[in-house]
Amino acid sequence: MSKPKKTTLLVRNTEIAILSYGDEDFISLTDMLKAKDGEFFISDWLRNRNTVEFLGIWETVHNPNFNSGEFAIIRSRAGLNSYKISVKEWVGKTRAVGLKASAGRYGGTYAHKDPLKGEP
Repeated sequence: MSKPKKTTLLVRNTEIAILSYGDEDFISLTDMLKAKDGEFFISDWLRNRNTVEFLGIWETVHNPNFNSGEFAIIRSRAGLNSYKISVKEWVGKTRAVGLKASAGRYGGTYAHKDPLKGEP
């Protein structure tokens, strides 16, 4: 994959990064969380059963290579106090394409732009 093109949105005086890989856009969840008051981590968001359900539906619609068998295992554990998963684990286990986690210059966690109805 080629290097991403970085742009930003200004939302309530906070810059939110957007990385574009060709015509695929990913918005920075990390930047959004930095702007939020209080302590909240993406790994906490990923252990929420509603989040896992949403991500599974999104991947089923947009990703023909999504590993639904592994998703079923993750979904059965989501919401339990003992359960935690990182974005890299989620992507590795399910072959998800809607979330990206990276280190380095454009490091952070990014979510795919959800296509609008009628958009390819």
